[in-house]
Amino acid sequence: MGNRFICMTKKDAKDHGSKSKRMGRSQRKLLAEEELLHRQALSMAIHQHQHQLSQRFDGSMSRRIGSTSSRRRNDLSDPFSNGKSLPELLENIQTKNVVLIHGEGFGAWCWYKTIALLEESKLNPIALDLAGSGIDLTNTSSVTTMADYSKPLSNYLQTLPEDEKVILVGHSTGGACISYALEHFSQKVSKAIFLCATMVSDGQRPFDVFAEELGSAELFMQESKFLVYGNGRDQPPTGFMFEKQQMRGLYFNQSPAKDVALAMVSMRPIPLGPIMEKISLSAENYGASRRFFVQTLDDHALSPDIQEKLVRENPPEGVFKIKGSDHCPFFSKPQSLHKILLEIAQIL
Repeated sequence: MGNRFICMTKKDAKDHGSKSKRMGRSQRKLLAEEELLHRQALSMAIHQHQHQLSQRFDGSMSRRIGSTSSRRRNDLSDPFSNGKSLPELLENIQTKNVVLIHGEGFGAWCWYKTIALLEESKLNPIALDLAGSGIDLTNTSSVTTMADYSKPLSNYLQTLPEDEKVILVGHSTGGACISYALEHFSQKVSKAIFLCATMVSDGQRPFDVFAEELGSAELFMQESKFLVYGNGRDQPPTGFMFEKQQMRGLYFNQSPAKDVALAMVSMRPIPLGPIMEKISLSAENYGASRRFFVQTLDDHALSPDIQEKLVRENPPEGVFKIKGSDHCPFFSKPQSLHKILLEIAQIL
Protein backbone atom coordinates (compact mmCIF):
# COMPACT_ATOMS: atom_id res chain seq x y z
CA MET A 1 0.00 0.00 0.00
CA GLY A 2 2.84 2.34 0.91
CA ASN A 3 4.73 1.56 -2.31
CA ARG A 4 1.74 2.69 -4.31
CA PHE A 5 2.21 6.22 -3.02
CA ILE A 6 6.02 6.14 -3.03
CA CYS A 7 6.16 5.04 -6.66
CA MET A 8 3.59 7.55 -7.85
CA THR A 9 4.71 9.23 -11.06
CA LYS A 10 4.73 12.97 -11.54
CA LYS A 11 1.73 12.64 -13.82
CA ASP A 12 -0.12 10.56 -11.22
CA ALA A 13 0.70 13.10 -8.54
CA LYS A 14 -0.51 15.91 -10.74
CA ASP A 15 -3.76 14.06 -11.52
CA HIS A 16 -4.27 13.24 -7.86
CA GLY A 17 -3.77 16.86 -6.89
CA SER A 18 -6.18 18.01 -9.55
CA LYS A 19 -8.82 15.56 -8.32
CA SER A 20 -8.38 16.78 -4.75
CA LYS A 21 -8.78 20.37 -5.87
CA ARG A 22 -11.86 19.43 -7.88
CA MET A 23 -13.34 17.64 -4.87
CA GLY A 24 -12.62 20.65 -2.71
CA ARG A 25 -14.26 22.95 -5.23
CA SER A 26 -17.22 20.59 -5.50
CA GLN A 27 -17.71 20.50 -1.74
CA ARG A 28 -17.44 24.27 -1.53
CA LYS A 29 -19.95 24.58 -4.34
CA LEU A 30 -22.40 22.28 -2.54
CA LEU A 31 -22.05 24.30 0.66
CA ALA A 32 -22.54 27.52 -1.25
CA GLU A 33 -25.65 26.12 -2.97
CA GLU A 34 -27.09 24.98 0.35
CA GLU A 35 -26.47 28.41 1.86
CA LEU A 36 -28.13 30.02 -1.17
CA LEU A 37 -31.16 27.75 -0.79
CA HIS A 38 -31.35 28.62 2.87
CA ARG A 39 -31.34 32.31 2.05
CA GLN A 40 -34.00 31.76 -0.63
CA ALA A 41 -36.15 29.89 1.89
CA LEU A 42 -35.86 32.75 4.37
CA SER A 43 -36.61 35.24 1.62
CA MET A 44 -39.74 33.33 0.66
CA ALA A 45 -40.83 33.09 4.26
CA ILE A 46 -40.35 36.82 4.75
CA HIS A 47 -42.35 37.39 1.58
CA GLN A 48 -45.18 35.28 3.03
CA HIS A 49 -45.05 37.30 6.26
CA GLN A 50 -45.37 40.51 4.29
CA HIS A 51 -48.20 38.89 2.37
CA GLN A 52 -50.03 38.19 5.63
CA LEU A 53 -49.83 41.88 6.52
CA SER A 54 -50.99 43.19 3.18
CA GLN A 55 -53.50 40.35 2.56
CA ARG A 56 -53.62 41.19 -1.11
CA PHE A 57 -51.57 40.66 -4.28
CA ASP A 58 -51.83 41.79 -7.87
CA GLY A 59 -51.33 39.15 -10.56
CA SER A 60 -51.83 38.42 -14.22
CA MET A 61 -54.69 36.32 -15.56
CA SER A 62 -54.34 32.56 -15.57
CA ARG A 63 -55.43 30.29 -18.40
CA ARG A 64 -55.83 27.24 -16.13
CA ILE A 65 -59.18 27.18 -14.37
CA GLY A 66 -60.93 24.08 -12.99
CA SER A 67 -64.39 22.90 -14.02
CA THR A 68 -67.39 23.34 -11.73
CA SER A 69 -68.16 19.71 -10.87
CA SER A 70 -67.95 18.57 -7.24
CA ARG A 71 -68.31 14.84 -7.89
CA ARG A 72 -65.63 12.32 -6.94
CA ARG A 73 -63.10 11.98 -9.75
CA ASN A 74 -59.72 10.53 -10.64
CA ASP A 75 -58.55 13.26 -12.99
CA LEU A 76 -59.35 16.83 -13.96
CA SER A 77 -61.04 17.87 -17.18
CA ASP A 78 -59.92 20.61 -19.52
CA PRO A 79 -60.03 23.91 -17.61
CA PHE A 80 -62.26 25.63 -20.18
CA SER A 81 -64.41 22.59 -21.04
CA ASN A 82 -67.45 24.39 -19.62
CA GLY A 83 -66.93 27.22 -22.11
CA LYS A 84 -66.65 29.94 -19.46
CA SER A 85 -64.07 32.71 -19.46
CA LEU A 86 -62.05 33.69 -16.41
CA PRO A 87 -64.30 36.65 -15.45
CA GLU A 88 -67.39 34.42 -15.68
CA LEU A 89 -65.75 31.78 -13.51
CA LEU A 90 -64.71 34.33 -10.92
CA GLU A 91 -68.31 35.51 -10.65
CA ASN A 92 -69.15 32.09 -9.16
CA ILE A 93 -66.53 32.45 -6.44
CA GLN A 94 -68.15 34.14 -3.49
CA THR A 95 -65.14 33.80 -1.17
CA LYS A 96 -61.82 34.90 -2.66
CA ASN A 97 -59.67 34.77 0.50
CA VAL A 98 -57.88 31.41 0.57
CA VAL A 99 -55.97 30.73 3.80
CA LEU A 100 -53.23 28.12 3.39
CA ILE A 101 -52.18 26.15 6.48
CA HIS A 102 -49.03 24.04 6.23
CA GLY A 103 -48.43 20.61 7.69
CA GLU A 104 -45.95 19.33 10.26
CA GLY A 105 -42.45 20.76 10.03
CA PHE A 106 -43.31 23.00 7.08
CA GLY A 107 -44.04 26.72 7.00
CA ALA A 108 -45.82 29.30 4.87
CA TRP A 109 -42.88 29.04 2.45
CA CYS A 110 -44.06 25.66 1.12
CA TRP A 111 -47.05 27.27 -0.64
CA TYR A 112 -45.02 29.54 -2.91
CA LYS A 113 -46.15 27.82 -6.15
CA THR A 114 -49.78 27.68 -5.04
CA ILE A 115 -49.73 31.34 -4.02
CA ALA A 116 -48.44 32.39 -7.44
CA LEU A 117 -51.10 30.35 -9.27
CA LEU A 118 -53.96 31.58 -7.09
CA GLU A 119 -52.80 35.17 -7.51
CA GLU A 120 -52.85 34.74 -11.29
CA SER A 121 -56.47 33.57 -10.92
CA LYS A 122 -57.32 36.82 -9.11
CA LEU A 123 -57.83 35.15 -5.74
CA ASN A 124 -56.32 36.35 -2.48
CA PRO A 125 -54.10 33.64 -0.95
CA ILE A 126 -52.87 34.09 2.62
CA ALA A 127 -50.24 31.62 3.86
CA LEU A 128 -49.73 31.53 7.62
CA ASP A 129 -46.92 30.19 9.78
CA LEU A 130 -48.29 28.14 12.66
CA ALA A 131 -46.66 28.68 16.06
CA GLY A 132 -43.03 27.56 16.05
CA SER A 133 -43.04 27.05 12.28
CA GLY A 134 -41.51 28.85 9.32
CA ILE A 135 -40.28 32.24 10.52
CA ASP A 136 -42.55 32.34 13.56
CA LEU A 137 -40.26 33.05 16.51
CA THR A 138 -42.17 30.92 19.04
CA ASN A 139 -39.96 28.28 20.68
CA THR A 140 -41.24 24.92 19.42
CA SER A 141 -40.79 23.45 22.90
CA SER A 142 -43.38 25.88 24.30
CA VAL A 143 -46.07 24.81 21.81
CA THR A 144 -47.92 22.18 23.83
CA THR A 145 -51.59 22.38 22.79
CA MET A 146 -53.63 22.66 19.60
CA ALA A 147 -54.73 26.11 20.78
CA ASP A 148 -51.04 27.15 21.01
CA TYR A 149 -50.18 25.68 17.62
CA SER A 150 -53.20 27.22 15.88
CA LYS A 151 -52.88 30.65 17.52
CA PRO A 152 -51.70 32.47 14.33
CA LEU A 153 -54.75 31.09 12.49
CA SER A 154 -57.08 31.95 15.38
CA ASN A 155 -55.67 35.48 15.55
CA TYR A 156 -56.20 35.92 11.82
CA LEU A 157 -59.81 34.70 11.92
CA GLN A 158 -60.61 36.87 14.94
CA THR A 159 -59.55 40.00 13.07
CA LEU A 160 -61.71 39.32 10.00
CA PRO A 161 -64.62 41.71 9.45
CA GLU A 162 -67.96 40.20 10.48
CA ASP A 163 -69.23 39.97 6.91
CA GLU A 164 -66.06 38.34 5.53
CA LYS A 165 -65.36 34.61 5.23
CA VAL A 166 -62.41 32.53 4.05
CA ILE A 167 -61.68 29.19 2.42
CA LEU A 168 -59.33 27.18 4.63
CA VAL A 169 -56.83 24.74 3.13
CA GLY A 170 -55.00 22.45 5.57
CA HIS A 171 -52.13 20.16 4.56
CA SER A 172 -51.26 16.99 6.53
CA THR A 173 -51.48 17.73 10.29
CA GLY A 174 -52.61 21.22 9.31
CA GLY A 175 -55.95 19.46 8.82
CA ALA A 176 -56.28 19.24 12.60
CA CYS A 177 -55.69 23.00 12.80
CA ILE A 178 -58.44 23.81 10.34
CA SER A 179 -60.72 21.35 12.19
CA TYR A 180 -59.97 23.32 15.36
CA ALA A 181 -60.78 26.53 13.47
CA LEU A 182 -64.07 25.09 12.20
CA GLU A 183 -65.06 24.25 15.76
CA HIS A 184 -64.22 27.69 17.19
CA PHE A 185 -64.73 30.04 14.21
CA SER A 186 -67.29 28.24 12.04
CA GLN A 187 -69.03 31.52 11.14
CA LYS A 188 -65.79 32.79 9.54
CA VAL A 189 -65.18 29.76 7.27
CA SER A 190 -66.96 29.28 3.95
CA LYS A 191 -65.31 25.94 3.08
CA ALA A 192 -62.55 23.77 4.47
CA ILE A 193 -60.27 21.76 2.19
CA PHE A 194 -58.29 18.88 3.68
CA LEU A 195 -55.22 18.24 1.54
CA CYS A 196 -54.01 14.67 2.28
CA ALA A 197 -54.73 15.83 5.80
CA THR A 198 -55.66 14.66 9.28
CA MET A 199 -59.43 15.00 9.00
CA VAL A 200 -59.98 13.74 12.53
CA SER A 201 -63.21 12.67 14.19
CA ASP A 202 -64.37 13.96 17.56
CA GLY A 203 -62.03 12.78 20.32
CA GLN A 204 -59.30 11.60 17.94
CA ARG A 205 -55.63 12.60 18.06
CA PRO A 206 -54.01 13.88 14.84
CA PHE A 207 -51.15 11.45 15.43
CA ASP A 208 -53.56 8.50 15.32
CA VAL A 209 -54.08 9.10 11.60
CA PHE A 210 -50.40 8.30 11.00
CA ALA A 211 -50.29 5.40 13.46
CA GLU A 212 -50.25 2.72 10.74
CA GLU A 213 -47.03 4.21 9.31
CA LEU A 214 -45.34 5.32 12.55
CA GLY A 215 -46.74 2.86 15.12
CA SER A 216 -48.98 3.68 18.07
CA ALA A 217 -48.52 6.97 19.88
CA GLU A 218 -47.37 5.15 23.01
CA LEU A 219 -44.77 3.10 21.13
CA PHE A 220 -43.58 6.16 19.23
CA MET A 221 -43.08 8.08 22.47
CA GLN A 222 -41.12 5.21 23.99
CA GLU A 223 -38.89 4.15 21.12
CA SER A 224 -38.68 6.80 18.41
CA LYS A 225 -35.19 8.01 17.61
CA PHE A 226 -36.67 11.17 16.08
CA LEU A 227 -37.86 12.71 19.35
CA VAL A 228 -36.64 16.17 20.37
CA TYR A 229 -36.07 16.96 24.07
CA GLY A 230 -36.33 20.75 24.07
CA ASN A 231 -36.47 20.96 27.86
CA GLY A 232 -33.69 18.46 28.54
CA ARG A 233 -33.38 14.68 28.49
CA ASP A 234 -34.81 14.41 31.99
CA GLN A 235 -38.08 15.97 30.78
CA PRO A 236 -40.75 14.59 28.40
CA PRO A 237 -40.06 15.07 24.67
CA THR A 238 -41.37 18.29 23.16
CA GLY A 239 -41.28 17.46 19.46
CA PHE A 240 -39.82 15.30 16.74
CA MET A 241 -37.86 15.76 13.55
CA PHE A 242 -37.30 13.13 10.89
CA GLU A 243 -33.84 12.70 9.43
CA LYS A 244 -33.42 14.00 5.90
CA GLN A 245 -33.47 10.54 4.34
CA GLN A 246 -36.73 9.66 6.08
CA MET A 247 -38.28 12.98 5.01
CA ARG A 248 -37.29 12.39 1.40
CA GLY A 249 -38.93 8.96 1.37
CA LEU A 250 -42.07 9.92 3.28
CA TYR A 251 -42.88 13.33 1.84
CA PHE A 252 -41.02 13.97 -1.41
CA ASN A 253 -40.97 10.77 -3.49
CA GLN A 254 -42.33 12.66 -6.53
CA SER A 255 -41.26 16.25 -5.78
CA PRO A 256 -38.70 18.19 -7.88
CA ALA A 257 -35.14 18.15 -6.50
CA LYS A 258 -35.04 21.93 -6.03
CA ASP A 259 -38.17 21.88 -3.88
CA VAL A 260 -36.78 19.01 -1.82
CA ALA A 261 -33.55 20.96 -1.29
CA LEU A 262 -35.56 23.99 -0.21
CA ALA A 263 -37.48 21.86 2.29
CA MET A 264 -34.33 20.28 3.69
CA VAL A 265 -32.98 23.67 4.80
CA SER A 266 -36.35 25.11 5.88
CA MET A 267 -38.22 22.49 7.89
CA ARG A 268 -38.34 22.80 11.68
CA PRO A 269 -39.08 20.35 14.53
CA ILE A 270 -42.73 19.36 14.91
CA PRO A 271 -44.39 20.23 18.25
CA LEU A 272 -45.46 16.97 19.85
CA GLY A 273 -48.19 18.18 22.23
CA PRO A 274 -50.70 19.39 19.60
CA ILE A 275 -50.65 16.20 17.54
CA MET A 276 -51.03 14.05 20.66
CA GLU A 277 -54.06 16.02 21.86
CA LYS A 278 -57.57 14.64 21.46
CA ILE A 279 -59.56 17.16 19.45
CA SER A 280 -63.11 17.98 20.58
CA LEU A 281 -65.48 18.57 17.66
CA SER A 282 -69.22 19.21 17.88
CA ALA A 283 -72.04 18.50 15.46
CA GLU A 284 -73.22 22.10 15.77
CA ASN A 285 -69.96 23.72 14.64
CA TYR A 286 -67.54 21.34 12.93
CA GLY A 287 -70.29 18.97 11.87
CA ALA A 288 -72.25 21.69 10.09
CA SER A 289 -69.26 22.93 8.07
CA ARG A 290 -68.59 22.36 4.38
CA ARG A 291 -65.62 20.04 4.07
CA PHE A 292 -63.77 18.72 1.02
CA PHE A 293 -60.93 16.21 0.83
CA VAL A 294 -58.10 16.04 -1.72
CA GLN A 295 -56.41 12.65 -1.99
CA THR A 296 -52.81 12.16 -3.17
CA LEU A 297 -52.44 8.82 -4.88
CA ASP A 298 -48.67 8.27 -4.65
CA ASP A 299 -48.38 9.33 -1.01
CA HIS A 300 -45.91 7.49 1.26
CA ALA A 301 -46.67 9.47 4.43
CA LEU A 302 -50.44 9.07 4.36
CA SER A 303 -51.26 6.16 2.07
CA PRO A 304 -54.25 6.27 -0.31
CA ASP A 305 -55.87 3.49 1.73
CA ILE A 306 -55.67 5.55 4.92
CA GLN A 307 -57.00 8.59 3.10
CA GLU A 308 -59.95 6.51 1.89
CA LYS A 309 -60.53 5.38 5.47
CA LEU A 310 -60.59 9.01 6.66
CA VAL A 311 -63.18 9.84 4.02
CA ARG A 312 -65.36 6.85 4.95
CA GLU A 313 -65.24 7.58 8.68
CA ASN A 314 -65.83 11.33 8.38
CA PRO A 315 -67.55 11.88 5.01
CA PRO A 316 -66.90 15.28 3.40
CA GLU A 317 -69.08 17.04 0.85
CA GLY A 318 -66.72 16.19 -2.00
CA VAL A 319 -63.58 14.15 -2.71
CA PHE A 320 -60.93 14.95 -5.33
CA LYS A 321 -57.89 12.90 -6.35
CA ILE A 322 -54.49 13.86 -7.76
CA LYS A 323 -52.70 11.12 -9.69
CA GLY A 324 -48.92 10.85 -9.32
CA SER A 325 -48.77 13.16 -6.32
CA ASP A 326 -46.66 12.51 -3.24
CA HIS A 327 -47.53 13.96 0.18
CA CYS A 328 -46.64 17.45 -1.07
CA PRO A 329 -48.81 18.21 -4.13
CA PHE A 330 -47.90 21.90 -3.85
CA PHE A 331 -44.46 20.73 -5.05
CA SER A 332 -45.18 17.62 -7.12
CA LYS A 333 -48.49 18.60 -8.79
CA PRO A 334 -49.03 22.35 -8.29
CA GLN A 335 -51.13 22.85 -11.44
CA SER A 336 -53.49 20.00 -10.55
CA LEU A 337 -53.83 21.28 -7.00
CA HIS A 338 -54.52 24.78 -8.31
CA LYS A 339 -57.34 23.52 -10.55
CA ILE A 340 -58.94 21.61 -7.70
CA LEU A 341 -58.81 24.60 -5.35
CA LEU A 342 -60.47 26.75 -8.01
CA GLU A 343 -63.06 24.10 -8.67
CA ILE A 344 -64.00 23.83 -5.01
CA ALA A 345 -64.04 27.62 -4.65
CA GLN A 346 -66.68 27.79 -7.40
CA ILE A 347 -69.05 25.28 -5.79
CA LEU A 348 -72.15 27.13 -4.56
